Amino acid sequence: MSKKIHKFDSHYRIDHPKKFRIAHTDPGDTGEFKTKEHAKELLEKGVARLSELQDKLYAQDKWAVLLIFQAMDAAGKDSTIKHVMYGVNPQGCQVYSFKSPTSTELDHDYLWRCMQCLPERGRIGIFNRSYYEETLVVRVHPEYLANERIPGKLVNKHIWKQRFEDINAFERYLSNNGIVVLKFFLNVSKEEQKQRFLRRLDLKEKNWKFSAADVKERQRWDDYMAAYEDMIRHTSTKSARWHVVPADNKWFTRLVVASTVIDTLESLNLAYPKVSDEQRKELDAVEKVLRAEKKN
Repeated sequence: MSKKIHKFDSHYRIDHPKKFRIAHTDPGDTGEFKTKEHAKELLEKGVARLSELQDKLYAQDKWAVLLIFQAMDAAGKDSTIKHVMYGVNPQGCQVYSFKSPTSTELDHDYLWRCMQCLPERGRIGIFNRSYYEETLVVRVHPEYLANERIPGKLVNKHIWKQRFEDINAFERYLSNNGIVVLKFFLNVSKEEQKQRFLRRLDLKEKNWKFSAADVKERQRWDDYMAAYEDMIRHTSTKSARWHVVPADNKWFTRLVVASTVIDTLESLNLAYPKVSDEQRKELDAVEKVLRAEKKN
């Protein structure tokens, strides 16, 4: 059996960002898969392969991987993280969900809180939302800038371009230090989002997921799409490409994300640390002692 579950990376990776248009993408795309049965089988194999690779990543202790998930509400970020990463050793995985910044966080630059959560070497870090919110929700709601206490003369027409440049430099810095950055925009359609909101209202066990604020933000859909498009066009770089993943079918979303993470880990040539001749002698000596012990 092939170790790779499928090859999606190049199809949904934004290699030519200046040509990217959200209107040219299909949130309902499922590639060659017509039903979820085959995809589910492949995902199970992928999760097993991901577990193997993560174990080597942890043991080698050189690379780190940062997965960034951005999307509109109800696009499936939580469930994607859950289903793709459920086979990974918790010791080698760190997950952070970024909500509205606290007063302490607002007293620092906007990258500060995410910097505190970067993955250690040997680990996979996951950001459920990230510093990209500063070019999305803050752009759609520019009044939020007032809470960031930035000197007035710095809040000008160039601020978004400057943030794109700063983020690109930051991600290049991470890449140069062995932190591989993978970015996923889960591309859900407006109609599918509506249906998921309605399911949250219909099912009592999902009521807790629903917020009236989500519907309010939905009214700014076009503004958000424009912000996402501009963000992807300016921050899909060689150091950290964006992947625009169809999200109307969660089973396909999970498969694409898993495949992309696996392909990336396999490209790192991960391996367990080699034991030196001196260490081997020590291990052999310890083994002899253990085997020579008398049974109780």
